[in-house]
Amino acid sequence: MNKVLLTGRLTRDPEMRALASGKHVTQFSVATNEYAGSGKERSEFHNIVTWDRLAEICGRYLGKGQQVALEGRIQTRTWDDEAGKRHWKTEIVANSVEMLSGRRKKDYAAESAAEGLEVQATRLEGSSDTGAAEDEASAEDPIPEAVAA
Repeated sequence: MNKVLLTGRLTRDPEMRALASGKHVTQFSVATNEYAGSGKERSEFHNIVTWDRLAEICGRYLGKGQQVALEGRIQTRTWDDEAGKRHWKTEIVANSVEMLSGRRKKDYAAESAAEGLEVQATRLEGSSDTGAAEDEASAEDPIPEAVAA
């Protein structure tokens, strides 16, 4: 059985992308603490990936410092870069994320302001779509769509 349960805090804001297929993927990292004897604390940092609707929710509502509980599975993926060098990355593919701490009021205000600007920009620009570069996964750290299954 491959099952992971974590509770920790986001170490950075999530990064959400839309792939050419229309699927959404969001990546973020979570720090967990383990308390060993004699008052020593050890931190671990975990790379987290979410897909589809969960990715959209995490990308929109999570932020650095927020405490979350998540459930998922460990996955290691490999890819070759342009120079032919093989890379490995182990991450947790989450299928459930629970927000244990809320966002600050200023985060909601900033989000509302940003949404207002997006609506205004869309009205000014019409329906032209020039965001093709954003649809591509980073060549440095590709995420194959087959991983979502």
